[in-house]
Amino acid sequence: MKKLIPEKLKKGDEIRVIAPSRSMTILKEDCINTAIKRLENEGFKVTFAKNVMDCFDEDYRCGSIEKRVEDLEEAFKDKNVKAILTVIGGYNVNQLLNYIDYNIIRENPKILCGFSDITAILNAIYAKTGLVTYYGPHFSSFGMKKGFDYTLEYFRKMFMNNEDKIDIQPAEKWSNDSWFKEQEKRTFIQNEGYLVINEGEAEGEIIGGNLCTLNLLQGTEYMPDLENKILFLEDDGLVGKAFLMEFDRDLQSLLHTIKKVQGIVIGRAERNCEMTDDKWIKLIKNKIELKGIPVIANVDFGHTTPIFTFPIGGYAKIVAKEGNTSIQISNRK
Repeated sequence: MKKLIPEKLKKGDEIRVIAPSRSMTILKEDCINTAIKRLENEGFKVTFAKNVMDCFDEDYRCGSIEKRVEDLEEAFKDKNVKAILTVIGGYNVNQLLNYIDYNIIRENPKILCGFSDITAILNAIYAKTGLVTYYGPHFSSFGMKKGFDYTLEYFRKMFMNNEDKIDIQPAEKWSNDSWFKEQEKRTFIQNEGYLVINEGEAEGEIIGGNLCTLNLLQGTEYMPDLENKILFLEDDGLVGKAFLMEFDRDLQSLLHTIKKVQGIVIGRAERNCEMTDDKWIKLIKNKIELKGIPVIANVDFGHTTPIFTFPIGGYAKIVAKEGNTSIQISNRK
């Protein structure tokens, strides 16, 4: 299948906000206004899908399958729209996969960006159409008033700058507080840098995102080919102290479907997961399948902030060596 790489953004371009997972009703007005202003300050026009506030189910806080699919397809069909941002994550975006007209997406390639639950649709679209999609900030992420500089820097590098190969540097500080509840009361932690678990070098196509969501695609037509890929994986802290066991078995499940992986890059775990370096090392060293495979953890993507944006279907070159670790990403080889 031919790979499709979306065009870069330029000032004046329209960004459409859609809610394929939870509805925008979950966001505070201040967060919405801050996000709009920040995107407009970058020179973009922000528009919203007509069903972005639809919320027929109070448990999932989402719109109907029909309306969510309608908004996704309309955003791709609209020639004025150059990029699509998801409102936020959730739990059930995989409900949409059987009902999307993938020909619409293939014929109208453009940027689609989000993370967490959005993993399912990002990987499904890549598998079905060859369109490179992006694991990065939601629209809601742009509503963060403090600690957003790194996220914005790498959003610009991926979508606005002419450079194609992007060297990922660790953020100076990171946070895992409930910023959306209290914008002014933030706690920032000094970043100690990447954790090298297995040394080595690797180069290959990137597949990944939120691990437990990616695993929902196993055995379906929506799972991209994982053979000889570099996996970028992270997970949230919903299970708390059970994170070690959950990530372990979810990763093992994924490895059962792959003969060989080139390398693994792991996003930083949330604080309530209590994942020490020793726990990460134990988890990975117990995987016989990963012997001799470079593995780097505590990387800036996932459910802590800030995060960088990476292309699903793009390429990575990783060097995992103590004192000389690097991650480079690109849309193409």
